[in-house]
Amino acid sequence: MTQRGCESLDVLTAEDIGRTILPMRSDGLLKHLAISLVIAVVFYVTVYGWIEHRRTVKGPWVAEFRADAAGIPSLLISQTNLNISETITFPGQTVRPGNFSRTVIFGQTPPELPFGKLIYQDPTFLPGTVTMRLFGHLVELLPRVLTIDKKEYPWKTGAVIQVR
Repeated sequence: MTQRGCESLDVLTAEDIGRTILPMRSDGLLKHLAISLVIAVVFYVTVYGWIEHRRTVKGPWVAEFRADAAGIPSLLISQTNLNISETITFPGQTVRPGNFSRTVIFGQTPPELPFGKLIYQDPTFLPGTVTMRLFGHLVELLPRVLTIDKKEYPWKTGAVIQVR
């Protein structure tokens, strides 16, 4: 190598290196992790609250199990947010004791029914789906339609359906 070639190269000394390289800051990583954690927690809490609100905003199915003085059972189904109020009667069937009324709310936990058996309940997004077996008939409550023994009945407020 010639003398001329060496002149074009900059030679760094230990003193020069100390001035050009900045010392590493140890708080940078922790600061970024803490900020990321706070953002993630705020996002999680916000989204969780929104999803829980969407799940429960319409409210559950409400069913009033009734029997008249003769013991003939009926079921008043209502869901206020969907403007549903319909009655199912079971002529030819009887329950004891007669002349009673019990309201059942199909919320997050499966309720005990005064008569019949709860087959299925999906309360993920209320009102959800409820399927019951009442006096040998399969009754299914869906937001879209009422199904009795696999036959669909459109919701009509104030309607009375007799199941024989």
